[in-house]
Amino acid sequence: MPLSDDEQKILEDIESQFYETDPRLAKEVQSTTVYTKHIKLLRWSIFAFVVGLLIMIFTLSVHFVLAATGFLVMLVAALMFEHSLRQLGKTTLQQQAQRKRSGDLWDVFGNTGQRMRDRFRKDT
Repeated sequence: MPLSDDEQKILEDIESQFYETDPRLAKEVQSTTVYTKHIKLLRWSIFAFVVGLLIMIFTLSVHFVLAATGFLVMLVAALMFEHSLRQLGKTTLQQQAQRKRSGDLWDVFGNTGQRMRDRFRKDT
């Protein structure tokens, strides 16, 4: 249901006050999405994996315990990467399910049969 002109004006006033009172928070809210956290974790896990690989390669000739430490860093980074991908997928699926429940796609494609039945009932 669309907003009335008065409600739209009130919403615009609230928004402008929000930007005036706390511009830093407004910028953060504007730039943050549900994917931001998971994408940051993906980047950090890739960085940690590369660091672990470098530790493992360069310390293998020095001592095997240091190389094993590099391997453990790689293992933890790979697990972080996998966890972040799972969470990103769950978030995406939840958003699609909410869209479906809200009726956006269902109204376009799913109610065709019902609309046809209603149309023929009116004619008879």
